[in-house]
Amino acid sequence: MYQTISGLTIRSVDYKEADKILTVLTDQRGCLAVKAGGVRRKGSRLKAAAQLFTFSRMTLYENKGRCSLQEAEIIEQFSGLQTNLEALSLASYFAEVLATEAEDAPANGDTLRLALNCLYALSKKLCPREVVKTAFELRYMALAGYAPDLSRCVVCGKEHPLQPVAHLEAGIIRCSGCEMPATSGRTVRLSDASLEAARYLLSCDLKKLFSFQLPQDDLRKLGNFAEGYLQAQMERSFRTLDFYKSVGDTQ
Repeated sequence: MYQTISGLTIRSVDYKEADKILTVLTDQRGCLAVKAGGVRRKGSRLKAAAQLFTFSRMTLYENKGRCSLQEAEIIEQFSGLQTNLEALSLASYFAEVLATEAEDAPANGDTLRLALNCLYALSKKLCPREVVKTAFELRYMALAGYAPDLSRCVVCGKEHPLQPVAHLEAGIIRCSGCEMPATSGRTVRLSDASLEAARYLLSCDLKKLFSFQLPQDDLRKLGNFAEGYLQAQMERSFRTLDFYKSVGDTQ
């Protein structure tokens, strides 16, 4: 069976002598494993589509649950990523997070749109990388069904918690003075401004994802929460995130 889908290559692994196995984030079927036959040979017409962070219109042939790439029309390659190591390493972190989605998980076209928007912002340097990183982390968790409840203090019910504290494992907030059980897990401090920004990122129009500004200290607090929350909910760390941070340390 043949089908045509829009897909972003987020992983590319050598296979046999000349093939690659791609992980492709699609608009219709979530993440798919796709065999790209012969793409490592010189002159392969499918070589570009098998490169990381290439967004293509792909024609696939599926047989007994296995997909192979037949044709590809390149839509965007985000060439700006290749000239900036920090941007490329951050994009790789996004790809590692996205690739944790189970193959054939329920399709969510907004996940693909989020990935494309973030890669475009990195490639074109539309805003600071930490803004893109934080926006990606929080919105991805919302799209994956793990949005935190930041609506009010879980103890006293205040819509604007006093000196808000976020609980990473529980995905809730409270006032700093409201008591919680000692077993409630890891916490991070937020400011009023970073809490409002987090609320915005969880529900705003994807086209306006980067349309917020924060002082550096508030952005740092928001970034600590977004990164910590994603890792707590996914119960894992990411080697690409470690590399991104190491690259930043050497700049």
